Amino acid sequence: MGYITEEAGPSTAEIANRQSATASWIACAWEIFKKDVRVELRTRYALGSVLLFSITTIVMISAAMSGAPVKSEVKAALIWVILLFAALSGLARAFVREEEAGTAPLLRLNSPATTVLAGKLLYNLALVFTVEIVTVPLFFVFMPVASIKVGLLIAALIAGGWGLAASSTFIAAMIAQTSSGKSTLFAIVSFPVLMPLVMWAVQATSGAFSGIAMYESRALADVGQLSVYAIVMTTASFLLFEYVWHD
Repeated sequence: MGYITEEAGPSTAEIANRQSATASWIACAWEIFKKDVRVELRTRYALGSVLLFSITTIVMISAAMSGAPVKSEVKAALIWVILLFAALSGLARAFVREEEAGTAPLLRLNSPATTVLAGKLLYNLALVFTVEIVTVPLFFVFMPVASIKVGLLIAALIAGGWGLAASSTFIAAMIAQTSSGKSTLFAIVSFPVLMPLVMWAVQATSGAFSGIAMYESRALADVGQLSVYAIVMTTASFLLFEYVWHD
């Protein structure tokens, strides 16, 4: 006589433990995010520096153009050049600040590595999107664009900002423990990693400005590539971060 056996599923206790572990992980990441926000609101170092850079650069570019006609492709490139360098001037501080303040060893002892990365990534995402919210409308005030596909532009800014934050957060973790030249090393390591993102972001933004259906279709494809880039960089960061954080 044969017997039919069924594989036992997870017990109620196991499910509860998993749910508790997930809730604890989210709570830990959220606390790290809130800590960084509180520090930033107290010092205003990163936000102040990136916004000052953005505003100053936009005003200087506008004055240099002196009302001369500028192609939409050039305007798209200028937007992302400003966003790139403005964001990089603040995103590099994500882990450097912990090392300088001597709080990094406490984080290593008391928090799982992935929660540290998640909290820092949330903070950098908030910083990047804040810069975009302030910089892009201000850019249009000084350098108006005749035609804008708002939905396509917002999609490009979200996908590009996410990829920028994900890449920069992981690179900041890698260079945080170097003895000197952190800013220079961050720029050197970031440049080849971020170049594909900037190219796709410029093309997507240019398509949002064109008003031509063919270019808009290409821009949608570029937004898709930006999204894939952001997902890949985020996944790779979580897979590799523990080795970087503890070594």
